[in-house]
Amino acid sequence: MSKAEDQNTAPQIEALEAAGCQRVYEEHLSGGRWDRPELHRLLNRLGPGDVLTVWKLDRLSRSLKDLLLILDKVDKAGAGFRSLTENIDSTTASGRMMMQMLGAFAEFERAMVRERTQAGLRSARAQGRHGGRQPKLSPQQQAEVLAMLNAGRSAADVARLFRVHRATISRVANSARL
Repeated sequence: MSKAEDQNTAPQIEALEAAGCQRVYEEHLSGGRWDRPELHRLLNRLGPGDVLTVWKLDRLSRSLKDLLLILDKVDKAGAGFRSLTENIDSTTASGRMMMQMLGAFAEFERAMVRERTQAGLRSARAQGRHGGRQPKLSPQQQAEVLAMLNAGRSAADVARLFRVHRATISRVANSARL
């Protein structure tokens, strides 16, 4: 569970203890973050027959993608999952069905994001924009680099002169060979 400065976690802890939880992990970082030490400690200790119980789903994760990743780790540990507020219990047939529905929604969401991204990229290309990093060297500088390399200067020397990494010079040389 998360614990903001002004959040009283006592009702959550009481509900978990009333549900029979033997150990309560109290997280002090936001549920929107993945790098939560208590969460990872809990996931690493889960074993067959354990049931990860949360007061509410958003106490575990604010992202559907992260929630499904966590639930996958729980499943791989041979443990169950239970959310008290949403009345989800993966140790029952209806709870497993609910988990499968969550998975289907997540897959749908990923597909929608992928479609929107592709549409955005197509639109940008149609407007003459191309993604990626701007070249370090202008076309004129690239021509100078090639002339210097052809005159026998080393790639390391040319890189120092243009204040770029040697790999940049190699890319310019390689693209000229194509």
